[in-house]
Amino acid sequence: MFSKGVSRRWMVNTTGVVFFILVVSITTLSLMVQSSTYNGIELSLAGRADELLNWLFINAGQSSSSSFSGIVRDYIEDFQDKNNMEIMALDQNGRVFITSTGFEPDQDQKMPDYEAALRSSSGAGKWVGHLDTGEKAMAITRVVRDENGGLVGSVRYLVSMERADQQISVVILILVAAGLFIMLLLTLSGAYFIRSIVVPVRQLSQSARQIAQGDFGVRIEKAKDDEIGQLVDAINDMAGELGAAEQLKNDFISSVSHELRTPLTAIKGWAETLQEGAGPETTAKGMNVIIRESERLSGLVEELLDFSRLQNGRLRLIVSRLDILSELDEAVYMFTDRARTEHKQLHYEETTALPPVYGDVDRLRQVFVNIIDNALKYTSPGGTITVSSREDSGWVRVSIRDTGCGIPAEHLPNVKKKFYKANQLVRGSGIGLAVADEIARLHGGSLDIQSQEGVGTTVTFSLPTCSHLETDPQLTETPELLKFIQERKP
Repeated sequence: MFSKGVSRRWMVNTTGVVFFILVVSITTLSLMVQSSTYNGIELSLAGRADELLNWLFINAGQSSSSSFSGIVRDYIEDFQDKNNMEIMALDQNGRVFITSTGFEPDQDQKMPDYEAALRSSSGAGKWVGHLDTGEKAMAITRVVRDENGGLVGSVRYLVSMERADQQISVVILILVAAGLFIMLLLTLSGAYFIRSIVVPVRQLSQSARQIAQGDFGVRIEKAKDDEIGQLVDAINDMAGELGAAEQLKNDFISSVSHELRTPLTAIKGWAETLQEGAGPETTAKGMNVIIRESERLSGLVEELLDFSRLQNGRLRLIVSRLDILSELDEAVYMFTDRARTEHKQLHYEETTALPPVYGDVDRLRQVFVNIIDNALKYTSPGGTITVSSREDSGWVRVSIRDTGCGIPAEHLPNVKKKFYKANQLVRGSGIGLAVADEIARLHGGSLDIQSQEGVGTTVTFSLPTCSHLETDPQLTETPELLKFIQERKP
């Protein structure tokens, strides 16, 4: 349907326009050739008639009927071009008394050119039409008058137009043949052009339909490196990205399902145990587990909600001027007991002071919590997590370095993508770093990750200082942040 529609529209529109142009061009050229040919013949006949009149003037002086008749007879009898044209001499009564053919003239033949010459002030008349025999001819008549304006006689040149029309017909046939050849070339080139577009487009359509149905493994063969080829590359890249996203989504669903099932199972199990009755010690232990797992579920749900808000562009920042050190201190303090319980060292290299920054307190704390939480999860017992901060040319940089398992080089470019988990054995949703990276971007900052497998990972969170952001507001596109900065200007 698509190919037929495109082919039909292209052929109708293109060939239709070209056909119209060719018809107009051929018609115009044909008329020009005919007009030029006829004008050439007319000029030739007029030149011959003028030649004869000059000859009469030279030989007869003041023309009279008797001298006109004799001189014209002599001229016509000696005329050398009898095969190409006919000369007639007419008396003052309009009767033909001699012709160059030597045959008896037909006195009943109509001569519109003679009648036109009599009416004309110039004494000249022209006629193009068909003779009584059906032959097409051109005739030119010149009247001869005496010094008093009296009619002495007339000379008439007559030439057949059959040969001229045949030549014109040949030219027209050549023009028509050239036009048909052009149309043929246009049709063939158009068919090739349409095929070179429609066939790949048909393949693109089929592949896109397969991709829409969930077959992300389909790939289109690239034939040429043109616009269609670029579209093929784009669709192949899109299929690859969609396939990767689909795989990440499936992994995410599987991971989240496990993350939700584990605390729910623990909560349900201990709730049933406590329902059946238990001693004070068992009750306290069960309640602690229920509280801990509930907090774990709450954190996971909140993480998912934040990510959903980020994806939909509904995350709004509550901006203030703040001391980032206080938020970093609180985040480190939150994980101190956990690190001790898991037999890991959480080392905090405290800084005396840092320049203030603009940001959302809760969201910045969330970034620190996510990064430190990841560092603890991927660090084995006995390992060390080091938290440090510094000022660097208008930027505040917070680094969290661990001695964990590290991230393989092939996974490093993808760790900030949604749903991506480099290590499927470690619990987590796979969206913590994606959320942290997006929050950093909203603040005009960045999240840089450096890692070496088997050595450890360093995550550096960078934010522009207040003065730096005021100097260069283009660092961020967040409306709330830009509005806050604008309102603080004097």
